[in-house]
Amino acid sequence: MYLGLIDLPWWGYLAVALGLTHVTIASVTIFLHRHQAHRALELHPVPSHFFRFWLWLTTGMVTREWAAIHRKHHAKCETAEDPHSPQTRGILKVLLQGAELYRAEAKNADTISRYGHGTPDDWLERHVYRRSVVGISLMLVIDLVLFGPLGLTIWAVQMLWIPVWAAGVVNGLGHYWGYRNFDCADASTNLVPWGILIGGEELHNNHHSFATSAKLSARWYEFDIGWAYIRTLEMVGLAKVRKVIPRPKFVAAKSVVDLETLQAITTHRYDVMRRYVGSLRRICSTEIDRLAAIHAGKFDPRALRRWVLSGEDRHLGADERLRLEGVLKDSSALSTVVAMRQELAAIWARSTASREQLLNQLHDWIARAERSGIRQLEEFSLRLRRYAL
Repeated sequence: MYLGLIDLPWWGYLAVALGLTHVTIASVTIFLHRHQAHRALELHPVPSHFFRFWLWLTTGMVTREWAAIHRKHHAKCETAEDPHSPQTRGILKVLLQGAELYRAEAKNADTISRYGHGTPDDWLERHVYRRSVVGISLMLVIDLVLFGPLGLTIWAVQMLWIPVWAAGVVNGLGHYWGYRNFDCADASTNLVPWGILIGGEELHNNHHSFATSAKLSARWYEFDIGWAYIRTLEMVGLAKVRKVIPRPKFVAAKSVVDLETLQAITTHRYDVMRRYVGSLRRICSTEIDRLAAIHAGKFDPRALRRWVLSGEDRHLGADERLRLEGVLKDSSALSTVVAMRQELAAIWARSTASREQLLNQLHDWIARAERSGIRQLEEFSLRLRRYAL
């Protein structure tokens, strides 16, 4: 019986399958995602063409379609127009049918036209790397020639890897379950701190908070293997990083904050909000415990804590929200914390206000924080004066 050109022990075939799928994951995260969809880095034509060729062999995905669908996901995140949000379509739908959702959106000509700009449009893309089964069929032949009948299993694993891990797990669980470093507007989460199996895409909350960053890790304990590959390519002259997650800089507190301070706070808004939540966590916990004793069993303290500190209310029903708002009236401290959090976020929210108007809002916010009588707010207002570019 023909066993293929390469004869391996059982673990050798397993290693080959994992190795081949890892190359596919790297191609998706480096080329399709960070390079094409977000322009977070520039790629030399050699690795760029290799990634295109490999994705044609192992996924059959079209660069323009993938980039367009992903850009629309960011533009319409967690709305009815989001191509694959578990918040609107249900977690099981995205987890189990993520690939079907992708194929359905790829048929939307308006999506491709509006969001697919700037992707490759050369002869190869139009005549070879277009939507067809030629590439994946060639991959099947290669696997069979190299590994015999077991090549069919290896090929099947290759074909399922992206639909399961990327279209299902990242797009599904990455907007439903996990931890959050940054309080961005959507529901994105980090699944685990070690971005290895999915090339760094597990760090999804970091990515949605800083979409144009070529590096997805943000904390010392997080590891983005896709970033390790990008840095390696950069060291040998095959890539150039354009943007990474900005690190906050602090100077001596200014007596009067200026436009530079405003820009620094806006640039580092997620760090600002994270520190705001951290500085007020203790007083909020004390107040919430006091309210829980007064309104015993009438509200969920955990829901109130999430809402007060981060504004997380997408899982609150209308009745529960009204109940929490009623409870909040019994604590002037919590009411102040919520109001000040909302007003602080409004400073960097999209608006028609001029920079001078926003600076006046910041001046007013700091002045009221210092008069609030809440020690943590007073200390935080001093930290705001120290942000710099």
